[in-house]
Amino acid sequence: MVFIRFYRYICLTVFVNLTLLYTLMSKLRFAALQEFAARTPLHVDIPSKLSEYYGINVFDRKKMQAYLPEEAYKAVREAVEDGTQINRKVADQIANGMCRWAKERGATHYTHWFQPLNDATAEKHERLFDFGENGEVLERFSGKLLIQQEPDASSFPSGGIRNTFEARGYTAWDVSSPAFIVDETLCIPTIFIAYTGEALDYKTPLLRALSSVDKAAVRVCQYFDKEVTKVTANLGWEQEYFLIDKALFDARPDLCLTGRTLMGHASAKDQQLEDHYFAAIPPRVMAFMSELELECHKLGIPVKTRHNEVAPNQFECAPIFEEANLANDHNQLVMDLMKHIARKHNFAVLLHEKPFAGVNGSGKHNNWSLCTDTGVNLFSPAKNPKGNMLFLTYIVNTLMAVQNHQDLLRASIMSAENSHRLGANEAPPAIVSVFLGSYLTNMLDNLAEKVSDSRMSPEEKTALKLGIARIPDIVLDSTDRNRTSPFAFTGNRFEFRAVGSSANCGAAMTVLNAVVADQLNRFADEVDVQIAKGKNKDEVIFQILKRMIIETRPIRFEGDGYSPEWVEEAAKRGLTNITSAPDAIEKYLDKKAVELFTKQGILSETEIHSRVEVEFEKFTKKIQIEARVLGDLAINHIVPTAIAYQNRLIENIRGLKEVFDKDEFEALAADNKSLVREIGERVVAIKTMVHEMIEARKVANNIEDMHTKTYEYSTKVRPYLDQIRYHIDKLEEVVDDEIWTLPKYRELLFAK
Repeated sequence: MVFIRFYRYICLTVFVNLTLLYTLMSKLRFAALQEFAARTPLHVDIPSKLSEYYGINVFDRKKMQAYLPEEAYKAVREAVEDGTQINRKVADQIANGMCRWAKERGATHYTHWFQPLNDATAEKHERLFDFGENGEVLERFSGKLLIQQEPDASSFPSGGIRNTFEARGYTAWDVSSPAFIVDETLCIPTIFIAYTGEALDYKTPLLRALSSVDKAAVRVCQYFDKEVTKVTANLGWEQEYFLIDKALFDARPDLCLTGRTLMGHASAKDQQLEDHYFAAIPPRVMAFMSELELECHKLGIPVKTRHNEVAPNQFECAPIFEEANLANDHNQLVMDLMKHIARKHNFAVLLHEKPFAGVNGSGKHNNWSLCTDTGVNLFSPAKNPKGNMLFLTYIVNTLMAVQNHQDLLRASIMSAENSHRLGANEAPPAIVSVFLGSYLTNMLDNLAEKVSDSRMSPEEKTALKLGIARIPDIVLDSTDRNRTSPFAFTGNRFEFRAVGSSANCGAAMTVLNAVVADQLNRFADEVDVQIAKGKNKDEVIFQILKRMIIETRPIRFEGDGYSPEWVEEAAKRGLTNITSAPDAIEKYLDKKAVELFTKQGILSETEIHSRVEVEFEKFTKKIQIEARVLGDLAINHIVPTAIAYQNRLIENIRGLKEVFDKDEFEALAADNKSLVREIGERVVAIKTMVHEMIEARKVANNIEDMHTKTYEYSTKVRPYLDQIRYHIDKLEEVVDDEIWTLPKYRELLFAK
C-alpha cells in the first residue's frame, strides 16, 4: 500500500514538473512572439545620389589609375584582358597602392577571400603591418602577400585529396576580380588549391571553364566575323530568400541547425490567395532591403531589383548581369551581407531551398549569355542574315550541349537541399529540357525542312536567307514564358532555372560553360573537316545546323513540365529523370563527363572524384544532422508536450466521470477518449520510428566507403524524416496551442 502511494506521488510530481516545464517553454514561445510584435523598422540613411557612393569600397580600375604607377596599372589590365603574368616588382607596386587606398578607407586588416567546397566563403584576417630592418612597425603590404598565401587546407573539404595531417594549401590572387573592403578588412578574391595543385574551391574550375568557352566561342565566331577575338560569359543571378523574425527563428532549433523546418503543420492561409507576390513590401523588410542595397552598391554590386516572392515572407533581389566570375563573387558576397544585415534588423535570412513544407521554396535563376568584344550578344537576333546565322549557330549548339549533357547539368545543381524543391510544383522538374518558345521552335523546324541534304539550289539559298532575315522580328514578348522549364530561352539569354538558392553559382556555371565549349569545338571540328574537303563554308554550316536541329527535338519542350504526361513523354524521348540526389551527383563520374572535363583542362580525374566525394559527404552529413535534430526535438519537445496534453485530457475525463452519470459521461467523454488514444498511438509511433532511425544511422555510420554510406543515408535514414514529421504535424493539430513549444507556420510565415 505504501509503495502504491509512493508510486502515485512520483507520477504526480513528474506530471506537475512536466506541466510546469512545458508551460515555461510555451511561455518562451509566446515571449518570442511578443518580442517580434515590438519590432519597429530601423531607419536607414541612403545618400541621395547613387553616383556619390557606388563602388567606393572597391579597388576598381578607376582607383587603380589613381593609386598605381602607370606600369603597374598596365600590368593589371593586361593580366585581366590577356592573361599575362605579373612579376614581383609590379606586384609590390600594386600591393603598396592597394594598401594606401585601403587604409584611407579605414581598413586595418586584409584577407585572402576564397570559396571552398563547404558552400561558404572563407577568410583569415591579417593586420596590415610589418617590421622594418630595425624592428620598427611599418604599415605596409607586400606583393608576396598579395599574390599568394598559405591557409590551413586540412579543415576544408578535399574529397580525399589531402589527409588531415597534410595541412598545406595555397590561395592565389584572382586578378580579374577586384579587391574590396568589408567593415575594416581588405578582401582579395583568390583561388584555393592543394599543395599538390588540385583545385579545392569553386572559383578555379569556373575560371578554367570560362577560358575554355572563350576560346571555343571565338573559334566559331571567326566563321562569321574575323574581328572577334574574345567572348565573355555573362551571368545575372536572381536570389530568392526568406526573412524570419530573429526571436521566432531562435525558438526553432531545426531552423537554427538545419536551415529548414523539420516539422510544422501548414498554416490555414499561406500562398493560396497569391496575394504576396509583388505586393507592397512591409516597412521592416524595406528597411532591410534598403541597407542591403546600400552596402551592395558600395561594393560595386549592381543590385537593381527587389520584390516580394510567391510564398509569405519570401523575397528576391537581382542585379544587372556581369562577367560570370565577377557575378559569382558578388553573389557569394551578397549572401554573406544578407546574413550580417538581417541580424541588425532582427531578422534571420533563410537561404535553404525548402525551409517550409507546402509553400514555394527558393531558387537562384542563372541568366547566362555569351558576348563578343565587338559588342554582339550571341543569343540576340541581328538585323541581317549573316548576324542571324551566328545567332542560330549558338542557339542550336547550346541545344545540342544541353541534350548531350543533361545528366551533368542536373548533377551541377543537385544537393540534399535542392532535391526537396525540384519538381515541387514551383520549380523545374528533375527532367532537363529546353524551352525556346513556339516562335523560335517553329522557325527552327521550318529551317530544317528548307535545307536539303544535298547541295542547296539557288532557290533554297534565297528562301533560307529570307527566313533568317526575319529573325529580328523575335522580340522579348513574342512568346509566353514557361516557369516549369529548367533551361529556358528568354529573349537574349538562357535562364538556368534549376539552380538552388543556397548554391554557389560556380558549380552550375562551370558545367554549363564547359558543355557549351565542348559542343562548339565539336561543331568547329566538323566544319573544318568539310571545308578542308573543298565544300562551301555556308553550305556546310547550314547542313550541320539542320542535322542538329532535328537531333535536338527531344530536348525541346514547350508544355507543362509538372504534368505526369510529360514524365511519360520524356521517357519516350530518351530524356533521363533522376530524382535521387546521390544518383544525380554520381553522373559526374560518367566516362563522358570525365572526358569532357579532362580534355578541356577544367578538372582532372582526381579533382572530379574528389568533388563527388565532397558532395556525397555533404549530403550524408546534412541528412545526419537533420536526423539528429528531428530525433532530439521529437523526444525532448514533441513527445513530452503531447503527453502533458494527454494527461490534461485524462484529468478532464476523470472530472467528467465524477460529475455526470454514466450515459452523459460516455457521450461527453467520447471525443476526449478518442483524442487520448490518438495521441498515445502517435507518441508510440514517433518513439518507435526515432529509435529505428537511430539504429539505421548507426548502421550507416559504420560504413567506411562514402558512396555506400551516402546511399544508405539516402534510402534507409532519410525516409524517416518525413514519416516522423507526419505524426508530429498531426499532433500539432490537436495539442493545446498554449503548451506547444515551437513557433508554428502561421507565426513564422506571417511575422513581418
